[in-house]
Amino acid sequence: MSTPLEQQIVHLLAKGDKKAISLLYENYSDSLYGIILKVTINEEIAQDALQETFVKVWKNAKKYDSKKAKLFTWLYRIAKNTAIDKLRSFNKRFEKEVQIDKSNVYILPTANLNQDVLDLKEHVARLDEKYQIVLKALFFEGMTQQEASDELEIPLGTIKSRLKIGLRELKKVYNP
Repeated sequence: MSTPLEQQIVHLLAKGDKKAISLLYENYSDSLYGIILKVTINEEIAQDALQETFVKVWKNAKKYDSKKAKLFTWLYRIAKNTAIDKLRSFNKRFEKEVQIDKSNVYILPTANLNQDVLDLKEHVARLDEKYQIVLKALFFEGMTQQEASDELEIPLGTIKSRLKIGLRELKKVYNP
């Protein structure tokens, strides 16, 4: 019942001959791609799934039994299952991505905020200049204590002391 081409491909697959994959690709890739694209509805995923389908066909070539199914039916099942797996994998990865627009991380409760202490930079500007320089370097410019020490040419111990004193002064503003 199978065509001479199918018989040739099956014979080559059974021998592990790489010509089988070329023949499979030439004769079945368009049909398999159409099946996969119908499942995935995404060209990039479909191309990936098609490639994976041919890899699976090659790896499982010796398992094909012409008594159980026609060659195309076997290829169809592998392609469809691979497409479904790829789509599931893609959807799981997409669901795990952080959705900033749906996140409540940046939603701050405003009922209990002291409106007098919202502007941190304004309060830092009221400190002595030596504390301002250190706090600005560490918190607004993102430097480490060592980087601030090197950049400002101030000993590391002095950076730490000024940070501690500057934070203590800010604490007086925020927790009167």
